[in-house]
Amino acid sequence: MSKIAFLLADQFEDSEMKVPYDELKKAGHEADIVGLKQGEKVSGKQGKASYTIEKAIADVKSSDYDAVVIPGGSSPENLRLDAHVLKFVTEINEAKKTIGAICHGPQILASADLLQGRTITAYPPLKDDLINAGAHFEDREAVVDGNFITSRTPKDEPAFVRELLKAFVI
Repeated sequence: MSKIAFLLADQFEDSEMKVPYDELKKAGHEADIVGLKQGEKVSGKQGKASYTIEKAIADVKSSDYDAVVIPGGSSPENLRLDAHVLKFVTEINEAKKTIGAICHGPQILASADLLQGRTITAYPPLKDDLINAGAHFEDREAVVDGNFITSRTPKDEPAFVRELLKAFVI
């Protein structure tokens, strides 16, 4: 089974964390909640979910993970300027490991300069920003481009989870 890092900060979109996290764990995968500060409690912007950061991004190695999932909401905005976060996702990408990003999650990929020539989707109002970062934007429930799996909004979670689970079939 795969070991997956969930990148999380305060004000994440509740279901975009909870649904993939629960479904991947239910399928037998190991998941760590990785954020800026170990032990910090972070809450969803809807007030329906909260998690404790299990590992600080500065303390983890990309080589310890098979994939990363980036939930949306304001969480990516709170993570995207951290050098450790950018290094982590860059190394995951260089190793051709799966990167799942939903809603605002691709903001981190833009900040890490990973979108040039990639086909992705995201929360539709981010379209221009992502195109300016070099991406080809498609308004679909889930887009798979190599090791990238992206989705738009909470209503697309079933497709997002389906594509994540496909990526982890051994």
